[in-house]
Amino acid sequence: MKILNSLKIKIFADGANFEDIINLNKKEFIKGFTTNPSLMKKAKIQNYESFAKDLLNQIKDKPVSFEVFSDELDEMEKQAEKIATWGKNVNVKIPITNTKNISTKELIHKLSQKGIICNITAIFTLEQIKEVVEVLHNETPAILSVFAGRIADTGVNPKETIISSVNYAKKKPLSEILWASTRETQNIFQAEDMGCQIITVPHSMLKKLDLIGKNLNQYSIETVKDFYNDAKSAGYNL
Repeated sequence: MKILNSLKIKIFADGANFEDIINLNKKEFIKGFTTNPSLMKKAKIQNYESFAKDLLNQIKDKPVSFEVFSDELDEMEKQAEKIATWGKNVNVKIPITNTKNISTKELIHKLSQKGIICNITAIFTLEQIKEVVEVLHNETPAILSVFAGRIADTGVNPKETIISSVNYAKKKPLSEILWASTRETQNIFQAEDMGCQIITVPHSMLKKLDLIGKNLNQYSIETVKDFYNDAKSAGYNL
């Protein structure tokens, strides 16, 4: 894990499994946590607020992002203000638009003016970055989550968007670009090379980090053994 501890980019664990989060909090290279309503539904979380407060009782010195879930901007504002009271290490996730494609920039402006640290999520374009950077308060930190993995899913290389976002966000020095929707371990090093300050990594992928630096020849042999043993145990013959 020496490589991970030496990285400049901060690794945030992305998930909603309570026990996993508590265990990951013990790891030095995990610098924060993110979750969202979809992950919480998958984890069968029944009570949003209780889950969040139980986590925050355990995690007091690393940032944790919790997302609003209303589609109405007025209600988003109320939810954001409530979530922000749960702890000093809470970041409030605000989607860049609602489902009707109405921009949340005015809401983000209000919250930022109040000193609430927003994690603006579901950003896909440089235009969205520009829109939100312009409304951030100079003295309030913010996280701008660019969904690099989902951009790549469409066949578009996210590199240009990420690098341009990093450069544009320098207008607000307390803002940080987060590489979101991570698909593979290599993304951690790509995100750092492109200047991202943060990357979210799913819990399932964090289990693969022990492979970093592994001898590829040895990994090749182990892979062949897996294929061989599986075929043998399945009783295949020709």
